[in-house]
Amino acid sequence: MRVLHFSDLHIGVENYGRPDPETGLSTRLGDFLDALDEVVDCAINENVDLVLLAGDAYKGRDPSQTHQREFAKRLSTLSNAGVPTFILVGNHDLPNAVSRATAVEIFRTLQVPNLYIGDSLQNYLVQTPSGPIQILAVPWPRRGGLLSRDESRGLTIDEIRQELENRLTIAIHDRLSQLDPDIPAILTGHLTVNGATVGTERSMMLGQDHILLASTLHQPQLEYVALGHIHKHQILRDEPPMIVYSGSLQRVDFTEEQDDKGFCLVDLDPNAPRGNRLVNFEFREISARPFVTININIKAEDPDPTNTAVTEIGKKDINGAIVRIRISIPSELESHLRESEIRVALDHAHYIAAINKDTEDTRRIRIDNASAEGLQPGQALRLYVQGKDFTDARQEKLINYGDALINTEEA
Repeated sequence: MRVLHFSDLHIGVENYGRPDPETGLSTRLGDFLDALDEVVDCAINENVDLVLLAGDAYKGRDPSQTHQREFAKRLSTLSNAGVPTFILVGNHDLPNAVSRATAVEIFRTLQVPNLYIGDSLQNYLVQTPSGPIQILAVPWPRRGGLLSRDESRGLTIDEIRQELENRLTIAIHDRLSQLDPDIPAILTGHLTVNGATVGTERSMMLGQDHILLASTLHQPQLEYVALGHIHKHQILRDEPPMIVYSGSLQRVDFTEEQDDKGFCLVDLDPNAPRGNRLVNFEFREISARPFVTININIKAEDPDPTNTAVTEIGKKDINGAIVRIRISIPSELESHLRESEIRVALDHAHYIAAINKDTEDTRRIRIDNASAEGLQPGQALRLYVQGKDFTDARQEKLINYGDALINTEEA
């Protein structure tokens, strides 16, 4: 039995993009859809029995009709090929009111064959071409679903979060006890596990983060733990059951510049004893759009700063990449730096995200309007703070305060 695990698709992230002349849509939308196409092609061509999306199909809770159409096309392809698909609800898929539908609920309403929506903490039984599999789904927790208004009255935000995490742990152990030992079982969750390396998802947060101990998920009833929410691919536990973040399919910003992007292929033997059914694991890299940072240091005695910058750019592979330039230059030489020639040298880049000039007396960060409009509040805050002459410690303190305010407002 082969399971394909991916997460954090985030259809709708369009910063650092431009209109595609053929489709009229954002080239960044094309990037994310191309990545999803690689998932679909692998599932069909390599006899995958189950495709598992561990949360955050979309960037936001209200995807446009275009984004829904393009996602539905790929789901339809999998459905028609007889490949079951399980979609877990992530924080970006949740509405801001309990009575409203999630961003992916429409697919269950339409009763699409071979498509399952994991929107509640429970065990699901999914029929695959290689037999049944149990999926313990842990979607992004809704506060109202675990803690009533009366129970949370008088508690601080930290106390509420701790109580939610305690109740979440109890609920998971309860569902684990209900699993059938004769049928392979995996857990999929959209949350943060203690010890995971976080990244862009922190600045894209919608709602309060929830952190569980790895020991809560590392249970003998499971063969594999498929996680989403953290954008960096990482293996938290290598011994059975493996606990794995597949990571996002595409880079969202420069904090993910060095991250490998792809999905996980997991092979299970349904006939093996419980706890020993995982026979193979593979992380499959995909052709994600590269992000490239070029740091250029101009010396005070440099006779031609522009030529130095162009030479440094030429040393990097920027073809089709999203590029940012960071130039450290003495203030007296700044007027000799010809930005138009630097932009010509970047002609083969997919997108120029920013040209930052760091002088002795000021720092300038230039971002075009299109990129600014695509930023989440946390990302905009970081860019603003980084553009100020603050110490690293003060930057971190301001960002932490800002994140707390943003999360409180979203909550």
